[in-house]
Amino acid sequence: MFTSRASCCSKFDEVLHKGKGEESWLRTYCLNPLLSALSDGSVSAEEVKAEEEERKVKVYDFKRPDRFSKDQMRTLFMLHESFSRLLNTYLSASLRTMIDIEVLSVEQMTYQEFVQSMANPSVIGILALPPLKGNIIIELSTDISLAYIDRIFGGEGRPGVKPRVLTDIEAAVMRRFIDTVTNYFREAWSNVVEFRPNFETMETNPQFAQIVPPSDMVVLITIHIKMGEVEGMMNICIPYLVLEPVMSKLTTSFWVASSMDRESSPEQVAELQRKIERTSVPFTVQLGEIHVTINEFLTLGFGDVLQLDTLTKDELVCYVGSNPKFLARPGTAGKRMAVQISGIIEGEDDANE
Repeated sequence: MFTSRASCCSKFDEVLHKGKGEESWLRTYCLNPLLSALSDGSVSAEEVKAEEEERKVKVYDFKRPDRFSKDQMRTLFMLHESFSRLLNTYLSASLRTMIDIEVLSVEQMTYQEFVQSMANPSVIGILALPPLKGNIIIELSTDISLAYIDRIFGGEGRPGVKPRVLTDIEAAVMRRFIDTVTNYFREAWSNVVEFRPNFETMETNPQFAQIVPPSDMVVLITIHIKMGEVEGMMNICIPYLVLEPVMSKLTTSFWVASSMDRESSPEQVAELQRKIERTSVPFTVQLGEIHVTINEFLTLGFGDVLQLDTLTKDELVCYVGSNPKFLARPGTAGKRMAVQISGIIEGEDDANE
């Protein structure tokens, strides 16, 4: 039988001690037995190779055992990429500025590690997801929160604002924002599980946001948000106990198959149509234009009359959003001013359709 590596090493020391040559030792104790074992089939080349390779040891931390497989982590990444696209569309339309949202990472850690990673103060929304048990956390950096509030109140949302605790009015605005976020969160998860998000409370100090024991495992989804010139993070913390009932559905194949089924279902098409029909769009009528100098503008006062470039017989241009779509004639309807559509403006989009 082929001599093991440990046995060869001990015999090698013995032969050298007796003064015999190394070549004679190799032939006697290693090469000849090895060739004989390979020729009669008592040992294979793979076994020899496996015996020669060093054993690889993977460090395992029993304090934070892995709860999610790589496939489940990939599925969570794809789910929240869909959520990011939905949120991007909403913020771009509501704030009328450039928005860029992308998922940076999906990782598992203990809840204590997540709490220690949060800044103080932060905007921390605690949500319930019935029928799933337990709570999740949606945390927003103060940079993004203050920029969003500034834009909602008509500001430009400039960067460089010092982090601070929100006022009561600002907190109410952010609660409403998180409520809206949870609707898109529910829609992104609808292929896996149907739940009804409930906003429970909002905190600013991470130490007061205790939803699970510190040693429990959670999955943390980190999302980067760029809102105009301001950049910040949104963190979504989901404990393992919340996802445990649906772990079997967190696979790439299940998520893709569910997405295809929902896209082809009449119910999904009808729901999309209802959402489009309920979407509000700005409709404005331009009475005319006038060009003035800076000096004329500075001297304007109460009672001044500005003569527009539009004649009384001219048709007015109606805008849907920023696009001219209709021609109209001005008039009144009861006690209100009104316009009557007199024509449709054919644009490039209409020609392509």
